[in-house]
This record gives sequence, structure tokens and C-alpha cells, in this order.
Amino acid sequence: METTETQFKKLDVMPIVKYYMDQLGIYDLFDAFIPQGNCLIPTAQVLCIMVVNIICAGNPLYKIEEWLSDYTDGMGEIGNKANLFNDDRCARSLDKLFDSDRASMMTRLAVTAMRVHELMTNAIHNDSTSLTFKGQYKTSDLEAAKICHGHNKDFRPDCKQVVFGLNITNDGHVPLSYHLFDGNQTDDRTHIPNWESLRKLIGNEDFIYIADCKVCSAENLDYIHAHNGLFITIVPENRKILRPFEQRLLSDKVIWYKAYSVPDSRDKNKEVTYYFTEDEKTDSGYRLIWIKSDVKVEQDAARREKKIKKAENNLKDLSQKLNRHNLKTRKQIETAVSQTVKGCKNCICVQIHEHSTSVKKKISAGRPGPDSQYQTIHQHYYEIEFSRNEIAIKESAAMDGIFPLITNTELTAPEVLRHYKEQPYLEKRFSTAKSVLEIAPMFLEKPKRIEAMVFLYFIALMVVSLIERHVRKQMVTDNIEKLPILPQGMNTKKPTWNNIQYMFRNVHLSLTTRNQQVISSQVKGLTELHENLLKLLGVPAIFYNLLCDGWYDFERNR
Repeated sequence: METTETQFKKLDVMPIVKYYMDQLGIYDLFDAFIPQGNCLIPTAQVLCIMVVNIICAGNPLYKIEEWLSDYTDGMGEIGNKANLFNDDRCARSLDKLFDSDRASMMTRLAVTAMRVHELMTNAIHNDSTSLTFKGQYKTSDLEAAKICHGHNKDFRPDCKQVVFGLNITNDGHVPLSYHLFDGNQTDDRTHIPNWESLRKLIGNEDFIYIADCKVCSAENLDYIHAHNGLFITIVPENRKILRPFEQRLLSDKVIWYKAYSVPDSRDKNKEVTYYFTEDEKTDSGYRLIWIKSDVKVEQDAARREKKIKKAENNLKDLSQKLNRHNLKTRKQIETAVSQTVKGCKNCICVQIHEHSTSVKKKISAGRPGPDSQYQTIHQHYYEIEFSRNEIAIKESAAMDGIFPLITNTELTAPEVLRHYKEQPYLEKRFSTAKSVLEIAPMFLEKPKRIEAMVFLYFIALMVVSLIERHVRKQMVTDNIEKLPILPQGMNTKKPTWNNIQYMFRNVHLSLTTRNQQVISSQVKGLTELHENLLKLLGVPAIFYNLLCDGWYDFERNR
């Protein structure tokens, strides 16, 4: 007897992710570098599904099977196909990935991304962040990055970490490479090897290396310059080379030139105007460019005033507590004052006044009488007096909104600033990795599996970045200002991966089977807006409309 059934399977954004992964040849990459062995399912297929899971769901290994069943075996059911991707098989795949030549894999992947998506590599941004782990992690692997305590950028000094260094392009902020360091690694020692690896990856040294102030050491800058490299970075405020300019600034002998204006990201009705002035070259021959932002001038002044008022209020409270408990000695009071004015101590003058009194204390027994004996005791008590240091405040205000850039490029000062202002997009990529892709916590104990998992997260971050870059570039080409893909049909000018995921959340595949054989398939939930978004993403509509059962199989659909 013939039986006809209808089965529903999820699609959402997974076909889009697979399309971009196929463009990058990720399955072939895994297949070429990782030995497959005698397995029910190729390791390359397992790793590809793990990358898709990171991008679409971010489940731990033990939940991948349950998540995948909605796509492979029907919604809400765990079938035979999903069972192949159990946590043991995923963990063993991570072991194989760790033992493979991941450096060569990353190079080939970056080269493919540059070629397929025509990425510009004229400027590369570098920065690092902490990947925080909870637990002891007593086990170690000499070949893997060491999970230990260090300067935690997630503000969790109680937790162990590894340091994740990332390089992204100025074009679309697409990750090209990464490095994983021990948790106690300092940033200043990572830049020379990182620059060398970028030079080999790109094939030349004429790209501009842009990083934060940790690269600003004589050793790092001189090495890059000596090897025909270019750099742009910010100078730390405690460097001696900045003092002459600061003195000239106080004497009002500095002439500022307008660089450019941009809309204020915090206030649509305002603009941020940047000014510049170029100082004398350093002893090494590098250009020192000073930048001033009118909005940052206001922000710095407001921030300083807030700190001063807070310190004044705290000093008033402190003065009421003197000469009691742990505030009876000058040393105790000096320590308390130092903590109270922390952050603005130069802007407030505090004086501690000491007073003394003499009292007689009866030391003989019995009631007071003519023969009673007394001892004179000298008692000390303190009070504080404070006022604003107007001279120091004026000197501090002279530097409001100003920061120094150092470079060996021949770019104009405004161009140098524009390049450096792209640096904060690295933080957005770190935010994507931590909040959208949920790189931590990892429910893994072996450091080598963690390191292999970070490689998959890097691939996922590259894919997401390429998707965002493509849709935004195509919107500019098609003269589309915004898209109504947010909840309740609201518009966005810069679609993110989260927005795209939300838009495709209800798209699914309907399969009609007869005697367990598929006789028809149809994509449900795909509207005209979805099709327009697919065009902007560069994904052919037939990639959805002509899907058949097993479309998720990376090996079969190569």
C-alpha cells in the first residue's frame, strides 16, 4: 500500500552560508590537509557542519546532533542522518584538525578569499583580544597555546585566557589571518612575527600595517621600516617625543588645519570635524601628525569635570570621617586622599592640616584628690582642605581632543587619519566573534581541541564578514540606502549578519514522499524581499528554489 507523507525541514540562512563556504572551497581545503581514514562520514564534512553550526546557532558539540536534525531529518525529530554528527565524532575531528597544517590551510583560505571576492590588501589592521575561559585547565599541551592568567581584556582577571590576535582588511574589514598566543603573552612582542607572516601571505610589503600603541616601539617600527614596510599607529601619551609639542600648545603657537568632517554617530544633527598639524620628524625620520577632534574636545572636558566633581564630593565625605577608626594617622589619611582623587590628582590640591591638644589624664587609683597623679597626653587631630588647581586644569584642557599619530607613509595627514579611523572596526569583529558567534565559553577541556576550535571560529568570522561586505557594497552599487529587514519591518542602512538571520528565520523546505521516496520539494516562506536580499548577497535564487533533499551535504554538492 502506497503512503504519502509531507515532511518539513529548516532552511533559514544555512543555504547562504553553504554558498559562501563553497565559494571559498572550504570542504576541499579540509579534504586536502586532513587524512580521512575509514569513517562513516568524511572529517571534512564534519568540520564544515561545525563551521555552519558556529555561524547559524553556536551550539556546543553535544547539541550539534539535535540542531542538525531539524535540517536533515525533519523539524523536531532526531533521525539517522543527524546521529552521524555526535559529539565524539566532532571531538575526534578537532583532534585531526589540530594535527594538520593549519597555517598552510589559513594561507590558502586567505588567498582564495582575496581572489574570489577581490579583496583590497593595501591596508591591514591588527589587534588582539582575550578569549576567557573558566575552570582550572591544569592539563597542557606543549604544541598548543597555554591557557593561563594574563592581562584580561574582558575585565576578568580571575579567569584564565588565551590571546587572540586578528588581522583584517581595510576593505570590508574581512579577517585574513589570526594568531593564538599564550594567555600571558604581551602585545608588543607579537607585531614583528605577525608583520612577517602578512608579508608572506600578501606577497609583498607595500601594505600599510595599522595597529594600536603596542606596536609603537623603536624595535617594531624600525624593523618594519628597514624591511620596506609601512605603518600607522598612535603614540602612547607618556613618550618623551610628545613633550616639545605639548609645550608649544600651551603657548598657543600651534596652527591647526581642517582635515575633514563626518556625521556624528551619536547625534544625527551634529558633525565631527577633525583638524591636523604636522610636527617635526622624529630622530628616526618618522612623521608625527597631531589630530584634534572638536567633539572629543567637548567629551574630554566633560569627562574631566565629572571626575573633579566626583573627587570633590568624595573629599567632603572623607573630611567628615577623619580622626576615627582607620583615619587617625597622617599616613592613613594620605592613602585615603590618594584613592579619592585618583584619576584627577593633578587637578585638585589637597592639604592635610595637623592640630594638637593637651589633656591631663588621672593615672593614680581612687577618687580625685590633692594627692592624685596626672599625666599630660598630647592628642593630634587632622582636617583636610582642598581646592582646584586651575593651572593644571588649563594645561590638561590644552590637550583635550588631541592625539598623535606616527607613520612612515607619504600619505597626506587626512588620509593617514582616515586609515587609522578604521581601526575600531576590529573591535566590532571581536564583538561579532564573542557575542554573535559566541566564541566563549567553549565546553572543551583539551587545549589542542580549543585551538582547533578557534580555527573554525576564524573561518566562521571570515564567512560572516564576507557576507556583510557583499550586501553593503551591492547596496551602494544599486543605490539602495536602506533595507526593511529588521523586526516589524524597520529599516537598516548597514545590514548585519544578525539582521539577515532574522529575515530568513521562517524559510523551510517542504518534502512530499511516497514510500520514503521524495516525489516533490518546495521552498516555503520565501518572499520578494527575500529574493531581493539574495540578489544583494550574490546568491542565485535557484540556490533556494531548486534545493533537493541532502542539499546540506558538502561532499555530494561539490
